[in-house]
Amino acid sequence: MRRLAWLLLGHLSLGLGIIGIFLPLLPTTPFLLLAALAFSRSSPRLARWLHEHPRLGPPINDWRRHGVIGPGAKRLVVAAVALSLGLSVWLAIPWWALAVQVAILGAVLAFVLSRPSRPALRDPGPGAR
Repeated sequence: MRRLAWLLLGHLSLGLGIIGIFLPLLPTTPFLLLAALAFSRSSPRLARWLHEHPRLGPPINDWRRHGVIGPGAKRLVVAAVALSLGLSVWLAIPWWALAVQVAILGAVLAFVLSRPSRPALRDPGPGAR
């Protein structure tokens, strides 16, 4: 039963990640990372397929190997947070709900923006040219 739940979560996340490729405000990378996690716990074959996929695999592998979130993904996260907060203000949600939203989205932004955008260059060491 647990394996089936992970498998369903993987498929749902993969679907949302693929939709996010075409919809600018739906983030692709977080859904792909969740799909990779879910497939790693339910289907080694699907996990391998996702990691080796030429279009979907690179952001997952960048995250796993280097903790990198690409600049494009960061821009989309910032835009989605701004849109979400703007919509909440426009809809005049209660101040306490807006405060909770600001705290959570602020933490998300702090995390995403603190990650490197590219893998770190390795220091070749002394004597290297």
